[in-house]
Amino acid sequence: MGQTLSEPITTKESEEGNSKRVMYGVSSMQGWRLHMEDAHTAIASHEKTNASFFAVFDGHGGSAVAKYSSENLYKKVFGSDAFQRGRYREALRRSYMEIDQDLRTDPQYTEETSGCTAIAALVTKNDVLFVSNAGDSRAVISTSNGRAIALSQDHKPNNQKEAERIKKAGGHVEYGRVNGSLALSRALGDLEFKQNTQLPPEKQAVTAEPDIIEHELTNSDEFVVIACDGIWDCMTNQEVVNFVRQKLGEKKLLKSICEDLMDNCLASYPEMSGIGCDNMTVVIVAFLRKKSMSEWYSWMAQKNARTDNASTNSETIEPDLKKPRVMDPSP
Repeated sequence: MGQTLSEPITTKESEEGNSKRVMYGVSSMQGWRLHMEDAHTAIASHEKTNASFFAVFDGHGGSAVAKYSSENLYKKVFGSDAFQRGRYREALRRSYMEIDQDLRTDPQYTEETSGCTAIAALVTKNDVLFVSNAGDSRAVISTSNGRAIALSQDHKPNNQKEAERIKKAGGHVEYGRVNGSLALSRALGDLEFKQNTQLPPEKQAVTAEPDIIEHELTNSDEFVVIACDGIWDCMTNQEVVNFVRQKLGEKKLLKSICEDLMDNCLASYPEMSGIGCDNMTVVIVAFLRKKSMSEWYSWMAQKNARTDNASTNSETIEPDLKKPRVMDPSP
């Protein structure tokens, strides 16, 4: 698990914001870890495109790559020709790969060995949600009946597809880690695992290439939770959605719910497994769908009282990455 503090740092950095289409809350906490290595981006409405962009970067081996990515990924996405042409999937994919290339060529990062996950949610002006993911951070959407729908898939070395790529690149999987070292198979940075000169970036043992899922928003969609594995290691997708809905029923604000969720996951004392001891970052994005903020909160409070968390025992729907589009399958 690595070294931990004698007492957790529970001070939280939180913020909130909104546009005509979305409202968000975000919070991060260092917890038991010696250093804070998470970073995030939250843009309710980009001034030139009216699109929204939210991302979480879970750093490992240091915070440099996570910080760099949080400051630059969205700029690449919004500034790309692909984005201007409405080719959002291409814009996201290329931006991830360009971040890696920048890290490789920037003299400031020549000796940098850290890396980070990268999960991003882009909401276009036409209310289409694109989620791009590299690593094991996660995005989960809540539908009107409170069912959790996964909008990303964790990239772990033991996954068959990931393991095959790792081996073809000359690496191996040992103890569930790439070369016995890295516990995820896709990431920004981690350049030491991307040194096979005979292969393109997407074929390296560890690649920055994201999976991308497209979801057309409807009036049945409530909110999406984007968080690092410090949350998902402690709670299932459905448990997180239920937790958020319960707090909305108590008329709490999104920023406060993010803080409560992290407190709920924080371990009382360090455990050998490391569960509840990680850095934590949570973003909750509400889809207003022409409602005012107060109308959305009232809507959620009423629905929570009506459903009484009826979905508590329902199964999370996992993404099918073979399909280019994920529609709301709720009845």
